Amino acid sequence: MTGLTRVLDDLGTTLIDLVRGDPGRTVGGVVIHDPDDDQVPPSALVLGVGVREPAELLGRLAGAAALVVRGPVVLTDDLADAVDRSGVVLLGLAPGASWTQLAAMLRSLLEPDPSETLGGVPAGDLFALANAVASLIDAPVTIEDRSSRVLAFSGRQDEADPSRVRTILGRQVPERYSRMLAERGVFQHLHRSDQPVHVEGLPEEDGTFCLPRVAVAVRAGDELLGSIWAAVREPLSAESTETFRDAAKLVALHLMRQRAGADVERRLRADLVSTAVEGGQGAAEAVRRLGLSDQSCVVLALALAHSHGDDPAAHARLLAERRQVADALAMHLTAVHPRAAAALVGDVAYAILPVSEDRAFGIAGDFRARIGHQVLVGVGQEADGLALARSRAGADLVLRVLRAGRSALQVARVSDVHGEGLLLELADLIAERGDELTGPVARLVAYDRRHGACLVETLAAWLDAFGDVTAASAAVFVHPNTFRYRLRRLAEVGEIDLSDPDARFAAMLQLRLWRPGGAVPGRRTPPSPGEPPASATPGGR
Repeated sequence: MTGLTRVLDDLGTTLIDLVRGDPGRTVGGVVIHDPDDDQVPPSALVLGVGVREPAELLGRLAGAAALVVRGPVVLTDDLADAVDRSGVVLLGLAPGASWTQLAAMLRSLLEPDPSETLGGVPAGDLFALANAVASLIDAPVTIEDRSSRVLAFSGRQDEADPSRVRTILGRQVPERYSRMLAERGVFQHLHRSDQPVHVEGLPEEDGTFCLPRVAVAVRAGDELLGSIWAAVREPLSAESTETFRDAAKLVALHLMRQRAGADVERRLRADLVSTAVEGGQGAAEAVRRLGLSDQSCVVLALALAHSHGDDPAAHARLLAERRQVADALAMHLTAVHPRAAAALVGDVAYAILPVSEDRAFGIAGDFRARIGHQVLVGVGQEADGLALARSRAGADLVLRVLRAGRSALQVARVSDVHGEGLLLELADLIAERGDELTGPVARLVAYDRRHGACLVETLAAWLDAFGDVTAASAAVFVHPNTFRYRLRRLAEVGEIDLSDPDARFAAMLQLRLWRPGGAVPGRRTPPSPGEPPASATPGGR
């Protein structure tokens, strides 16, 4: 538990403001408000995304620590009464700040390990570390990664300038400033030196200049981890410069500890998620350790929609991209529900969500829309937390359908691809038993191969057109009279009664199951009995 006062001290003024309420509460986690779910974990900090009437919502958030809504917030008498009655602290998110940014910052702030300290600061608590450095050199600071993304920042940012505020609100140094720093060789100098680098103030668009900066690289051996930036009004003294340089070493330790902890947690969570969704021995214990044993859950199966080739470099990029997508999914779900779990298992990222199937489908669609990678997501059925193997099987089946190109959807539920999934399962059964093509379709395939004919193509087109000769003949680009002749011929050769609905159904099912990939009629034909699927030349005879 982290005190709400600590959250306000570290994120206040720049990201969030206290509107009303007693900040002396503890925060046990972060959740996004779901209008269809009134279950709010105790002491949760609720992100009211899209909430326009907070007074009404406050009455339903019993036990929550605080509610954050988009600012500026007008504190009316009714809203003040609602805050006082509920006991839930009301906070306002600064205009221009994103909900994703706030969720990421809160996660970083709320999850340090207080049992381990480095330099007197809880391991991984970059916000406390930023405040400590700011106090030592008497200047507001930011801790940034190698791509100039803000990992944490100190208080007193109001003493800096508008460019620093924009950097924090965007959680990234604006492109305009990055370009100017690169043109002046600042990054090159910073990355080569182990000493703090003084940077003159950059010009603003209105003709003024922002405050000068002092930056120092953060390294672990030869590896660049990031940097620390201080907004100063005058050059640092020799003593402060040395303190700033030493601070970089401490930040490096925290970043390495954070990385190591994240790797351990990732592996542990992957093992738990894998065991939980596979079922069998150990599944119940894994679900219990994930805190989902008393929940109704849905499993998501997510995979990249493309590959990078077979060379080693492409394979390495593919592995890195899978890991990046899995980490992004885990972060996204953490903000959605505190008990959601996600991990990469093989080439598929699995997620367990303690929500309804419809809600899980919406979350999956929202994630796919936000991420910069092309992904496919299968949504399993809702199942008891101790019986997740059924939901995982459904999600896997949907993902197989999407990856096989049997559906134009990118995010789907079992009910969305029921027919395609059933055909895949039947094809699996046929392959497992080693069944061969038999009956009328087998006779037509053999005839086509011997004579270079296209009777199978004709039958497939006619069945797909529900017996409409005009539509079927147009699909295979022949005259209707020619098509009618072929129909009579295939009935003779295949010994099939086309007026018998059972015979038609059996023929259609065989064509779907044995035709490679369920291709469009007229483009592929089934193999001869006992032979593997093979492409056929387009018909025309």
